[in-house]
Amino acid sequence: MTDQLGLRAAAADFDRSSAAEADAAAEHERKQVLSQFPLDEWATLPLSRYALGQAASAGDGPTYCRLMEFGTPNLGSIKGGSAAKHIMYHHNSGEWRVAAPLRGLEPQEAWEVLRGQFSRAFEAMAAGDIDAVDDLEVLRFGPTLVTKSLATYFPEHFLPIYAAEHLRKFVALLGGTAQSDAPAWHTNRRLLELVRARPEFEGWSGQEVMRFLYETFNPRPQQRTIWKIAPGERGRLWEECRDAGVIRVGWDEIGDLGQYQSDSELKQALDAHWPRSSGGSLTLARRLLAFRDLEAGDRIVANRGTDEVLATGTVSGSYRFEADHAEYRHVVPVSWDVSHARRLPSPQHGWRSTFAKVQPSFLSRITEGPADPSTASAEPYARGPVALPEDVTSVLEALERKGQVILHGPPGTGKTRLALGAALALAGRAEALTAAPDRRAAAQAEMLGDSRVQLVTFHPSYGYEDFVEGFKPDLSATGPGLTLALTDGVFHALCARAAAHPDDTFLLIVDEINRGDLPRIFGELVTLLELDKRGLPVALSVSRRTFSVPPNVRIIGTMNTADRSISHLDAAVRRRFAFLPVGPDPDAVAGTVGPLDLAQFFESLNTRIARHLDADHQIGHAYLLRDGEPIATEDDLAAAFHHEVIPLLEDYCLGRADLLHRILGSLVDADTGRPALMSPQDLAAALATEFTSGAPDTDA
Repeated sequence: MTDQLGLRAAAADFDRSSAAEADAAAEHERKQVLSQFPLDEWATLPLSRYALGQAASAGDGPTYCRLMEFGTPNLGSIKGGSAAKHIMYHHNSGEWRVAAPLRGLEPQEAWEVLRGQFSRAFEAMAAGDIDAVDDLEVLRFGPTLVTKSLATYFPEHFLPIYAAEHLRKFVALLGGTAQSDAPAWHTNRRLLELVRARPEFEGWSGQEVMRFLYETFNPRPQQRTIWKIAPGERGRLWEECRDAGVIRVGWDEIGDLGQYQSDSELKQALDAHWPRSSGGSLTLARRLLAFRDLEAGDRIVANRGTDEVLATGTVSGSYRFEADHAEYRHVVPVSWDVSHARRLPSPQHGWRSTFAKVQPSFLSRITEGPADPSTASAEPYARGPVALPEDVTSVLEALERKGQVILHGPPGTGKTRLALGAALALAGRAEALTAAPDRRAAAQAEMLGDSRVQLVTFHPSYGYEDFVEGFKPDLSATGPGLTLALTDGVFHALCARAAAHPDDTFLLIVDEINRGDLPRIFGELVTLLELDKRGLPVALSVSRRTFSVPPNVRIIGTMNTADRSISHLDAAVRRRFAFLPVGPDPDAVAGTVGPLDLAQFFESLNTRIARHLDADHQIGHAYLLRDGEPIATEDDLAAAFHHEVIPLLEDYCLGRADLLHRILGSLVDADTGRPALMSPQDLAAALATEFTSGAPDTDA
């Protein structure tokens, strides 16, 4: 959180003149809305004039929802995500999609209920009674649209900021508090009160406040995913994309991506058009939704093939679906920089598909490094503050909110690596997160040698005496017989150091936390883990010494869900931890081995495992990595498959050959029930045939 002196200094330095043009444009857009959708006509507004996907009558102009989402950017953006934000809309399947309270009603009946609540909300605001809006249940299912609507018709009562999470962060920035379950329009009003109470904002317009907050204290994640996106097969659409300032992708048959509310829904649409023997493409669905949800300021790379960068780009607008375009109708506006075009010294194996994640270090090398890649350093250039990856940011936010977090997921998903990454960030070593593997490992070893970070692994014999305190053999005793001495456990010692240095954050990483008997290990300290009970003294059960957990102590645990699920954890312990899932990441293994698309194979295998076992027994991407990179040879693939994946699956299947056969299909010998033996070259082809037939994603 920014201190108040810093806030005042930032406000004093802000160039308010930059918002003048936007103010005029916003007022023009507001008058456009009022002209086309006057308040006094809402009571009789037809559904065809409201909903997305429902064509308006000739000459009526865009529907209300389309105008608010796409036609009024200066009034504040509500672009991105699915059309569910509009509470009801017409899906291209012919169905009407409606919010939960409207389900079971005919479209016209549902519209009359929704229209009535909009009308009552406008009447309440005209009477100055915003609390009455809170009681309109259906409107709570479209908080961004409703808040923008209220701000458009009653601009004196709202700021042009509509995302609930952003509003809460800005309220906290200005020293206020916001209820986590309060609707966005209520939090918006709270933010406006705080702004009006501060003298540095006297005379500022809503546009000025909005632009100042977003430009100076951006509430979005510090580092968003950087995507490589191919402009058509072999870059054939590049000139069109470059000249128009856009990036285009295909899969036109599935229609506007805005109509899909989840990756599973989009996956079903992909399966309908391109059936796959292995059950569809969840990875492709997730990539398409990530494309749809790109935000202004996000970075992308355009490529041709696996070894050529065409340009780098900065997203400048929001996704749109151009139904009247001949092909590649999914579009995102981009400002291109062709000065970064170059041939790469070696192929990027994960670039055979349209989408691939790009590491920040790679982008740094091609944007800040020399044009000749042969002279480029293998390390990113260190300029300015290091932005934290999204997963690390999520861990740090959970620690700040709860005090302790458990990272849970199947084996091989990088839980311990993520825990150590969060520790590096807490220790002020964020630059090591994007360093080469050996440098990151050295930074981690150095960090663990510091007294502020401790790593311990739980196991069945680990106890209270190891964690808190207990009597153990005194190895320094010289007399006859066994001498016991009271010894502080690892957590007791960490808390003592933390109490002596209250300005530093101390972190305990507990690997395999679920393998220990947590109630016995934590004992009475379970109560003290809650942030509001930090500093409270208790008498320890062994020594009766007074003990408390300092407020500057944090705990990260890792948990393999294939060993034991979250539901088996002691309830008292579970309530005191935040739980963050760490799942298999197909993008981490993007690449090819002969005819085999690794990411597609990985996704399809896990789809089968989840179907026939459960999601907790999927395999992690680490099984298909070597030195942090996707395996690239038939020999490495065979070694990983036969020596790691197969034994793990056989263990999961508990000797049931039929279950193993349902997961691996033709890779299991029908007579013996054992995995078929074949050469590494034949294995890659067999895996491709069994797991990766179907709709390709190969625009590179």
